[in-house]
Amino acid sequence: LQNVRIDPSSMSFQMWKDIPVPFYLSVHFFEVLNPKQILQGEKPVLRQRGPYVYREYRYKTNITFHDNDTVSYLEYRHLFFQPDLSNGTEDEYIVVPNILMMGAAVMVEKLPNFVKLLLSGALASLKQEAFMNRTVGEIMWGYNDPLIDAINLIVPGLLPFKGKFGLFMDFNNSNSGLFTVNSGMTDISQVHMVESWNGLKNVSYWRSSQCNMINGTAGEMWPPFMSPTSLEFYSPDACRSMTLVYEQSGQFKGVPTYRFVAPKTLFANGTDYPPNEGFCPCMQSGIQNVSTCRHNAPMFISHPHFYNADPSLVNAVEGLHPNEEQHGLFLDVHPMTGIPMNCSIKLQLNLYIKHVSGIIQTERIKPVVLPLLWFAESGSMEGSVLQQFYTNLVVLPSVLDYVQYILLGLSVPLIISAAVLMAMSK
Repeated sequence: LQNVRIDPSSMSFQMWKDIPVPFYLSVHFFEVLNPKQILQGEKPVLRQRGPYVYREYRYKTNITFHDNDTVSYLEYRHLFFQPDLSNGTEDEYIVVPNILMMGAAVMVEKLPNFVKLLLSGALASLKQEAFMNRTVGEIMWGYNDPLIDAINLIVPGLLPFKGKFGLFMDFNNSNSGLFTVNSGMTDISQVHMVESWNGLKNVSYWRSSQCNMINGTAGEMWPPFMSPTSLEFYSPDACRSMTLVYEQSGQFKGVPTYRFVAPKTLFANGTDYPPNEGFCPCMQSGIQNVSTCRHNAPMFISHPHFYNADPSLVNAVEGLHPNEEQHGLFLDVHPMTGIPMNCSIKLQLNLYIKHVSGIIQTERIKPVVLPLLWFAESGSMEGSVLQQFYTNLVVLPSVLDYVQYILLGLSVPLIISAAVLMAMSK
């Protein structure tokens, strides 16, 4: 119990502070093969590119212990491209939707017609097209686009950034918010459980108090002595808490584990799963509208390739092949300590595109949830850390068990001998 508390003297503290497990971010893009045909109302045809793999280093700063058995911290992520593990380079070009243009079109749909005409005129003068051909590095880390300033001029405040735009600009060299978690010093069953995030007990993105709750841990460790039921964590990237369910018991390199996976209801809509009604307005099951926490941009998250989603989403585009082995997420956790041994958390980012009246560039586009990319954050314990973990938490307890049985076995004939001697002495 002492070794799983968040305490500088505990065995797991350094592991919690500077995660020694090598983490990797693998990004797969969906290249659009028929952009001109999509503009004529045809079904999008996609091809998966990648993975583009990044080594991810995580460390905590501003670690502050409080009198109420909580500790607050900021965790930073640094990503470094790994050419040897990637299928391609950051200099490769990929045809993808013009995310700024297509997103802005949907965002201004309900604004007055003159605003849409101004935007349409700006798109024409800047020679903006519905699809763009950019490098992986530009899409990931940002590119300069005069459209950003034009949109901010036409609709002030519509975009929360200036100058550059990139899907992972806020992911690298940044923190995921101020977490305050329970240290477990008084109640070990609460260790790692989130007390607040950025000072909030609940978020305000969603339409029900249940969906706005910050539940579980920060997704790194869980309380010890886990039961084979479920586990929860709060994900700032998904703007919500997630619950994974127990699937099976197993082993990771000799260490016993519980495997937890996403239930089919994780991204179900409110019709199929009423508790998710608070995440609506919803479309088909299998995608979650995250526009409220993405500056009202028409963005959706899902499992990769729309795995576990309504078949109509897969059928609306060509080139998707969902399957559990490649696209299902999982966590393998050592149940005694609550420490993950092996994990792969996978999410897909999607853009809702459609024809918007008054925006000429979208004139014949049919409504579709278009996959942009999917990514996996994966890591597994290895090397000296795994050996230390295995020795202290598998080998030594087993040896103590054997010693206990040996002593018990030796005690039986001693008890019998003592009883015989006592009988003879009488």
